[in-house]
Amino acid sequence: MLMRFAAALMLVAGGAGAGKADAVEDFYKGKTITMIVSYGPGGGYDNYGRILAQHMSKHIPGKPTIVINNMPGAGSLKGANYIYNVAPKDGTAFGIFARNIPLLALIDKTDQNVQYDPLKFTWLGSSSSGGDDAYVLIARKDAKNKSIEDMRRPGGPPLILGSTGEGTSSDAMPIVLRDMLGFNIKPIAGYTDSGALYLAMERNEIEGRTTGLSSLRANKPDWLKPDGIMNIYVVMGRATRHPDYPNVPTARELAKTDKDRQLIEIIELPYSLSRPFAAPPGVPADRAAALQKAFMETHKDPDYLKDAERMKIDVSPIDGNEVLRLIQNIAKVPAEQMKQVETLIRAN
Repeated sequence: MLMRFAAALMLVAGGAGAGKADAVEDFYKGKTITMIVSYGPGGGYDNYGRILAQHMSKHIPGKPTIVINNMPGAGSLKGANYIYNVAPKDGTAFGIFARNIPLLALIDKTDQNVQYDPLKFTWLGSSSSGGDDAYVLIARKDAKNKSIEDMRRPGGPPLILGSTGEGTSSDAMPIVLRDMLGFNIKPIAGYTDSGALYLAMERNEIEGRTTGLSSLRANKPDWLKPDGIMNIYVVMGRATRHPDYPNVPTARELAKTDKDRQLIEIIELPYSLSRPFAAPPGVPADRAAALQKAFMETHKDPDYLKDAERMKIDVSPIDGNEVLRLIQNIAKVPAEQMKQVETLIRAN
């Protein structure tokens, strides 16, 4: 009788699990999921969004269609705010935004432009943890400054760098280079996305920018060839030099004091969640779990990996729990240091 009772319990439990799975499949069957890409077409975040949209559907129960909605603005703040506050919370919307979005909310909780709590997003994961990637300073070979020494020489001509919005990676790192590492830099903010920045560099409106190495390789692979128009001068977002550029120093190496080095390490924490994807808060638990599972399964999909290799993008995924853990670590940074980080990246 005990054996029969145990078997009956197993059948009930199995039926309940199947019913839950069927409910998710029934919900998504025939549905369309909107992926918000918080930048314009043609940049690194857009590339990661599009390749995920192409392959993730078959890993979600019910195989819904995934469509892209590009929503550039304010260095991806517009998209992040939309995902958190406006997008449907039923599991039919998620998106990608800048890696610095969690940091922005944690350094200044009174900033009215930041309308989200990074600890409450439904995190799917990050397609890249930056292990094989880097954030780099690139500049035209015909710029007035030809070396790091030129760029740090007092009284010399400034290196003119373009960026997107305040506090984003492309804006914060030039400030780090200028105010902490002694580079003579003139940042010009306000470009809408990577596509606009790349075009401005080609036209020589600006001399350089900071950008993801994988994004550069995917969008402008000829730029770094021996006869290309760009050089890499500094590697950021890494504790060690990139193996493909052993002669290029890291930002941490160039720090003038231990205190500056510690602040740079804090600013570089978000690079471990280099390409983050999140749904709004409040997504039903079973659908959130299905999206999180599908996200990780997609990064093992041979077709996805084949396309990623062709696009030369870094694939080193971490799941939603790890993204949340990293954000919690950022939130634990002492208030005094966080205030110094805020002062630094809010500089103009």
